[in-house]
Amino acid sequence: MSEKMDDQQATAPTASGSKSEESVALRNWQLANGVTVMDSAYEYDEVEQNEMRSAKPWQKDPHYFKEVRISAVALLKMVIHARRGGNLEVMGLMQGRVDGNAFIIMDTFALPVEGTETRVNAQAQAYEYMSVYTDLCESEGKKEKVVGWYHSHPGYGCWLSGIDVATQALNQQFQEPWVAIVVDPLRTMSAGKVDIGAFRTYPQGYQPPVEEGPSEYQSIPLSKIEDFGVHCKQYYSLDVNFFKSELDSHILSALWSTYWLNTLSSSPLLTNAGYINNQIGDLSMKLRQVEKRWARSERTNDVMEQLDKAVKDAHTVCCELSCGVLMQHIKRAMFNRGESCDPNEDVRVDDEHIVENNAEDIAPPVSFDDVELPDEVVLVEAVN
Repeated sequence: MSEKMDDQQATAPTASGSKSEESVALRNWQLANGVTVMDSAYEYDEVEQNEMRSAKPWQKDPHYFKEVRISAVALLKMVIHARRGGNLEVMGLMQGRVDGNAFIIMDTFALPVEGTETRVNAQAQAYEYMSVYTDLCESEGKKEKVVGWYHSHPGYGCWLSGIDVATQALNQQFQEPWVAIVVDPLRTMSAGKVDIGAFRTYPQGYQPPVEEGPSEYQSIPLSKIEDFGVHCKQYYSLDVNFFKSELDSHILSALWSTYWLNTLSSSPLLTNAGYINNQIGDLSMKLRQVEKRWARSERTNDVMEQLDKAVKDAHTVCCELSCGVLMQHIKRAMFNRGESCDPNEDVRVDDEHIVENNAEDIAPPVSFDDVELPDEVVLVEAVN
């Protein structure tokens, strides 16, 4: 009997410790994504919503909507769904309401769609599921309407492709108010912060001012640059903020348990190996383009801007890799406490993750002077 009590006492701190670590991780995730407490968002005025939909003020101003506020529960559900999709695009719908110039997103639900690495196609099954799900929500007293859709862009940023623009424009024409959300699960895993964007398209025939365009620079793969550039003037982005309520704590804890376990049991360096390789390959092609134009003595502002963007991409890749290595050392210190955690010690990976490298290929150089830099890096150093 005493032995059982000793075992329970020994295991109790471990359980409480894991719970506390999980709660700390949840608080850090909320801080990193700027989640604030806003109980007023949960007050639904049906009369006000009906009046808003009847007045349709968004038809008079193409820039009427300026902000999207997403509940932490809805955000976490979107991220988990996108991560489960991996390299394939996923799609879902969002339920909420309109508050002045802002969308309030309260909840989301996934759709059974066929996704590829570049697009997502909704079939008859998805439309039937959508109809049944919304009817069941109404029968259960859930008043929030469907106000938009979300989908993922695995590894190539948050923006709208040509197909996305056509889909959003069609929904804005017949199902207003409507907003599009894009989530990048691979960049979210690498950066540790949710990579998300909200967009609305302009009415057909509307000419936005010349200075309008993407507000911030984001890395777009060369294979997607043409699609991005052709359609980037047909939509605009909205500010995205996140909120929660004190009543969300239980739902957030349940969702976080799944997200937390997946985060602990996976390594960004291994899970995103293909994404990292694509980033480095894309960066190499961009630098080769700059090198060719530089060799032809093209020293225009356009070339310098292209080089500056490539340097920013390289800096982003370096930071993400550094964070991945740091996370790996932290996990090793947490779960292998009996082993040495010297950062200078070689960290070996299972054989199934090794990509046929010889020992001399992965051996570190004695000094940086012994490293033969590629032409692209030499070019960047020469310019700087």
